[in-house]
Amino acid sequence: MKNRIGITANEIMDSGEILHNLEINYLPAGYSKGVAQAGGLPVLIPISEDLKDIRQYVSMIDKLILTGGQNVSPEFYQEKPIFSETLMMKKRDIFELALIEEAIKQDKPIFGICRGMQLLNVYFGGSLIQDLSQRVEEPVKHMQAPISNDIPTHWITTEKGSILNGIYGPKAKVNSFHFQAVNRIGNNLRVTANSEDGIVEGIESHGLRQKIVGVQWHPDFSYKVLEQERRAFNFVVNEM
Repeated sequence: MKNRIGITANEIMDSGEILHNLEINYLPAGYSKGVAQAGGLPVLIPISEDLKDIRQYVSMIDKLILTGGQNVSPEFYQEKPIFSETLMMKKRDIFELALIEEAIKQDKPIFGICRGMQLLNVYFGGSLIQDLSQRVEEPVKHMQAPISNDIPTHWITTEKGSILNGIYGPKAKVNSFHFQAVNRIGNNLRVTANSEDGIVEGIESHGLRQKIVGVQWHPDFSYKVLEQERRAFNFVVNEM
């Protein structure tokens, strides 16, 4: 039996003319293809407003991947937003925070990517930097679009003895597509990777029974061209 990897899907109300303006659930294909090439069985989990379904969703999977997407609503870390409400989706926050809680209850490992890492930090009581561009200096450009999304653009360093150190080594170059970041680290988490300008790039669980790992970059964008990202998916599917 293949390990069943739950992957959170996103949602858009109007998909445009090419999809007849339908409301759709969607997922960038790199998540499911990255899981499949590592030998896992991708299981997409759509946003639901019926939280009673969450226990059954989590019971169906072996591990959970929290994907990228919208900003986490600052109300969940007791701040007011300094960005447009169109960049948030509260019902996704509520659903995925409940997924995290149930995954912890059922002792299912969790891997968070970009928004997914930020949401994990918020769940554990941490906070976020709402807009990196408001810093006085921006030594590293963290929002690299519109360049090719599989190109690594800045260096990270990892903590010795961490899971990320085992996957990426002490130093690695990664892609970068975010304008928010972890600020105050949450309870039961520790920082295990940083960028050159001190932005948190990786977190891991600390003092918990289950494994929880988050990365700020996108292995799903570059697993086809970077061996380090294939190792990341292999870890999630087969070792985590």
